[in-house]
Amino acid sequence: MGDGRRGSIWSIPEGQGRGSRPAYSRAQITGAAIRIADADGLDAASMRRIAADLGTGAMSLYRYVPSRDDLIELMIDHVLLEADVPERPTGDWRADLTLIAENTRRMWLRHPWLAGLQRPRATFGPNRMRLLEFAFGALDVGFPIDEIFILLDMLNGYVERVVRGEIEWAREMRQSGMTPQRWMTESAPYVRELLGTGRYPMFERIVMDARLPHMSAEEQFRYGLDRVLDCIAAARP
Repeated sequence: MGDGRRGSIWSIPEGQGRGSRPAYSRAQITGAAIRIADADGLDAASMRRIAADLGTGAMSLYRYVPSRDDLIELMIDHVLLEADVPERPTGDWRADLTLIAENTRRMWLRHPWLAGLQRPRATFGPNRMRLLEFAFGALDVGFPIDEIFILLDMLNGYVERVVRGEIEWAREMRQSGMTPQRWMTESAPYVRELLGTGRYPMFERIVMDARLPHMSAEEQFRYGLDRVLDCIAAARP
């Protein structure tokens, strides 16, 4: 349900409309939605459920948040505050991008409903804009603007791919008890069969020599992140 408006929720001043002084704020509604989504998933954060959490009727909330899309936009921007970046880049682009990547990973793990979105949509809320300015500013060290765009997309793609995998593993463990360690143990007999054929030399190197599968999730993330940052360093003019 909504008022037929297209565009961004950020273009509508909060508290707009007729009637008495607003009883709620977008921040209250957004906070309730995030609490519900964190506990029970994004689909559970309906206007009816949010209204019950706040002790009001669902219809009254549309005065503050006209549509479901607006609600999700507010939720995404609110959790982006957890990226926790300084007001401006430090001058050390690698440290700045590491901060963004590590804080973004932690944000996704705290709010796994983000992985339920096909891809978190580009929004223009205040926290998104602050993060954008910081990230692009960190790479404003001689790169053309289009190059910065591609390099940050590469970084964000790495973070998103890894954290989606972590969230999926966590879901699998909750539902079936299958941990990475248990999976490796149960797969071991067939892996030995494959190695015994001598037909898969690269797979043998993975099994015998690779350190990555034995690292913690955080160590794996940081190892891959360092490789991505190395690529960015190599692309510098």
